[in-house]
Amino acid sequence: MTTDTYQEIKTLLSSQDPDQIHQGLVMIREELPDIDRKAAAPLFEMVFALFYIDILDHPEHADVLDEAVSLVADFGDFVLPILLENLDAGDMKAQLAIGHAFGRVGESSLDMLLNSYLEAEDEQSGIFLIFALGKIRSPKVVRAFKPVLDAARSDNLELRDTATRALGNFVSVIPPHDLPQEYKEQMLEVIRLNLADTSAGVRSKAIRSYGKLARFGHLTKEEMQTCKETCELLLGVDNQYDWDRAYIVRKEAQEALGCLEGCEEEE
Repeated sequence: MTTDTYQEIKTLLSSQDPDQIHQGLVMIREELPDIDRKAAAPLFEMVFALFYIDILDHPEHADVLDEAVSLVADFGDFVLPILLENLDAGDMKAQLAIGHAFGRVGESSLDMLLNSYLEAEDEQSGIFLIFALGKIRSPKVVRAFKPVLDAARSDNLELRDTATRALGNFVSVIPPHDLPQEYKEQMLEVIRLNLADTSAGVRSKAIRSYGKLARFGHLTKEEMQTCKETCELLLGVDNQYDWDRAYIVRKEAQEALGCLEGCEEEE
């Protein structure tokens, strides 16, 4: 990579114009196959700086932020420790972007994230580690299932919420025959408990994950019927007329019920 190319990329990524930032990201993607780690490192620093964009203030930058997150996977595994270090840096915007970046990197980030979670000294760190684990689209996330089950029972509201959602993401990528029966049974118990949570957010994640168990083939016919009855109870369409008062819970229950009805039609 020539000095002129490097300077052009730096100028483009420093712009406030999304089109110019996009052009700079495209140039980096084109350069990466032909440069070594030493040359790639400063480019990664420039891409990583985009993770701190606040898309609530700058919605026009949403696409380039997503593009930057995807580009991280092309840099190679040397960026993983840098991402991990910054995952605990305290800037929520960047933490969420980093979590998605780990997901784009995929399976090669699993062990680092899982080991870091198991060694985490505080629950706040664990929250974003589980968020990142939940973004990995690989059946090997089954290795993280047990500790995330435990986290879904936590007294910490945010950890419980994040873990309950992650379990649903896990079962969407783990084939039914690869999910141990004991894990499924424990997940069903966690869902039952969290559907009674005082937090509407946790309840909504619980019914969403319940729906994913059905959608991705993890439930027996009897379990599907129980899930359907639970959705109907939350929606108030059964004969008890005691629906969940939170709209977000009812919305997730409606989506899960639609999935269950779709599964019945396929049979």
